[in-house]
Amino acid sequence: MNVKPKISGVLPVLHMPFREDDTIDYDTLANEVDFVIEAGSDGVVLALASELVRLTSDERLELTRRVPEMADGRSTVTISVGAETVKEATRYAAAAEQAGADAVMAIPPITTVLPEQKIFEYYKAIIDVVTIPLVIQDASGYLGHSLSVNIQARLSNELGERIYFKPEAQPIGPTLSALQEALHGRGVIFEGSGGLFLLDSYHRGISGTMPGSDLIRGTVEIWKALESGDSTRAYEVYFPLASIVVLQSVSFDAYVAIEKYLLVKQGIFKNTLLRQPANYEIDPCTAEEVDRLYSFYEAALGS
Repeated sequence: MNVKPKISGVLPVLHMPFREDDTIDYDTLANEVDFVIEAGSDGVVLALASELVRLTSDERLELTRRVPEMADGRSTVTISVGAETVKEATRYAAAAEQAGADAVMAIPPITTVLPEQKIFEYYKAIIDVVTIPLVIQDASGYLGHSLSVNIQARLSNELGERIYFKPEAQPIGPTLSALQEALHGRGVIFEGSGGLFLLDSYHRGISGTMPGSDLIRGTVEIWKALESGDSTRAYEVYFPLASIVVLQSVSFDAYVAIEKYLLVKQGIFKNTLLRQPANYEIDPCTAEEVDRLYSFYEAALGS
């Protein structure tokens, strides 16, 4: 692309810290924002791995207001606004732009399989209430109900250049390339595999990556190496990082639980609590393996 997109580069998804009483720990969240920005991130994101689908509407709106304040102009802010109804999604989107977000992102409704015309109308309603970019997230790797390349291309063609993409349908690489081809190489596309497919995706023309915040130092190092053409350095850091992400890939909750475990390990989080019900807890053997792999990761970073 000749023009750099409004959001690009390394855009970590913020994980949600909870207190023992199950309320959001905003002080720890502010520390997390500082941590990822100081590590070199280009932006911060509220998304599925922020456990948004387990939050109340009041909590989501409060986060929408607070996160841009925490970023304080130091990075871009992308806020997920996907919901089960157009009314909710457009409410979240308008609130995000009003709060100072640089982009919104939305998964389609997940409680039903919608025909493509309804999907188009859902996303059109969202883009119509904001003037900032909208990232179309196909989270079918977690949730099923993948978006076809045809509907994504139609969204871009008919709704304009503010439509960005985060394709996660399997197989990620070929799907990404098919989308790029349908968009004639002009698509603004982000990788979202936690870094597992980052190098493959980079070589297919992504504009950025949305990893977890737990391994952000490694992701920033990989991205810098890729941008400078140093593939040896990129793979050197990628291998131990990817080995950790493989363990996380058991389920959505495994991603979040292990990410929080690593944030505790780095002194950013106070605990590993997930909003319940969740279907995964780290057992002692998994924790020991994560620790072993993390030592290789730190060695690769020169820590």
